[in-house]
Amino acid sequence: MSKKIDAISIEVMKNAFHTIAEEMGVALIKTALSTNIKDRMDCSTAIYTKEGKLVAQAEHIPLHLGLMPSVVEEVLKIFPPENLKDGDAILINDPYISGSHLPDIFMVSPVFFKDKLVAITGNIAHHIDVGGMSPGSCSVETTEIFQEGLRIPAVRIRKQGEMDEEILRLLTRNSRTGKEMLGDIYAQLAANKIGETRLQELFAKYSIEYVENCMEELMDYSERRMRKAIEKVKDGIYYFEDYLEGDGISRELIKIAVQVSVKGDNIDIHFEGTSPQVNGPVNSTIGVTSACAYYVIKALLDSEIPPNDGAYRPVNVHAKEGTVVNAKFPAAVSNANGNTSQRITDAILGALAPIIPESAMAACSGSMNGINFGGFNSETNDYFSYIETCGGGQGAVKGLDGMNGVHTNMTNTRNTPTEVIEQLYPILVKKYSLNEGSGGSGKYRGGNGIIREFESLMDNLVVTITSERQKTSPWGLFGGNNGKSSECIHITSKSEIFHLPPKVTMNVHKGSIVIMKTPGGGGYMDPFKRDEYLVLSDVKNGYINLQQAQDEYGVIINQLSMQIDKVKTAELRK
Repeated sequence: MSKKIDAISIEVMKNAFHTIAEEMGVALIKTALSTNIKDRMDCSTAIYTKEGKLVAQAEHIPLHLGLMPSVVEEVLKIFPPENLKDGDAILINDPYISGSHLPDIFMVSPVFFKDKLVAITGNIAHHIDVGGMSPGSCSVETTEIFQEGLRIPAVRIRKQGEMDEEILRLLTRNSRTGKEMLGDIYAQLAANKIGETRLQELFAKYSIEYVENCMEELMDYSERRMRKAIEKVKDGIYYFEDYLEGDGISRELIKIAVQVSVKGDNIDIHFEGTSPQVNGPVNSTIGVTSACAYYVIKALLDSEIPPNDGAYRPVNVHAKEGTVVNAKFPAAVSNANGNTSQRITDAILGALAPIIPESAMAACSGSMNGINFGGFNSETNDYFSYIETCGGGQGAVKGLDGMNGVHTNMTNTRNTPTEVIEQLYPILVKKYSLNEGSGGSGKYRGGNGIIREFESLMDNLVVTITSERQKTSPWGLFGGNNGKSSECIHITSKSEIFHLPPKVTMNVHKGSIVIMKTPGGGGYMDPFKRDEYLVLSDVKNGYINLQQAQDEYGVIINQLSMQIDKVKTAELRK
């Protein structure tokens, strides 16, 4: 039981812990070698108690937000605290322990002060290749974890300050991009070192007992706030279902069914009726599924709660083993992060929307819209891998339109600048724009998706696309219309046009063009209730066209004057 700490001290220490986690993130991003971390910022950082309880996390990626509370506790089962030494660093990426997919490598480091274990620092970084069937380690054709790349169960990469060069060689030799992997591992070490130094300064300024008490009280505070927020939600059981569009092997729909049970200050989330695990790599681990649940509950009920172990204590996830939301070893899992996580999130949001309409959001694009290019570049005589997750349309909420072309829900990375892509890889970016008119119409309009158009400058370029929402478009809320579906196109060097499935791994040749059009977000409330001058503004900004203004909003705009025809509009809107 922690000693009671006053509210002002807790606020000061909360910000101290959060600042340390943020500084760790800056160190990781600034020292990383791969574009995926230094440009796209596909990483997260956090600090923990010596027992492995999450204390504070930087505001990076929501998917990692829910994964990181459990991974350190699992590592401590393999390396008990009494066996840890000052200067140790542990790597792990096994999805059946850490919860994520193989490219996400966690690094865990103990923090000692006056020869005592006092805390733990941790980070997660998406490495651009860890082996497997195709560059990027996210082929849609895998059917078991062994095909997806090198699985690290939890190994000490550094022992009492000494790097294990043998493990480093093992890791880098099993990656197509070993140089980048090595650089990113050292960046992860640097991030944890920053956290260690800042925590030691904090313990020196106060005392071990005081800082540990503050950690415990902060977690208890988050738990109290979360329970208070849950109490405001009407008791009951709320149901929703949504679908994944195939697993990469088959295009059959895969059901995600969710029942959210609210009782007092607890929430139980069940997944009865969800499809069994599938052959392709969209199977989710229980870690990813839990992360989605934590994200939705926090976002809907109290987004300002400090993200730590206490915030998630009142949220209980129940998923039968062997289903697509709690896969059984050795199921393939690489694309669950980018797609299944988003559909789990959609399902939970959909279940709670009717009872929390003031916080509810229409469906977002529903996928991280992943695209990966890789292969052997004969000009540089080396392998390369470039990965991108493209933004889409955000769902509208009460009082606000959805944002255009952004990462939503479980993802929060940046894009790789076009100049960086073209400088480093044999790829030409021919187009990068908003997908006009893809946002669902409503009193509050859904955001538009994105169009990315790439041209291959080499033969035998391996392309992997992992997307969603070609058939089941993002749903609108309370009379708002669905967002427009996604589209993936391959135009060969001979000008042949192929419409691709949402998930594909393929080889293309020099002069081939790959186009990804991401979905828009759903609209909120009846489109005919939208202010007509906002519709005019949407047309002028290129978010919708004149025909959409008339058909979906009942607003007739004169193309020449770009003014509203009020007489015809009034008649149309009757």
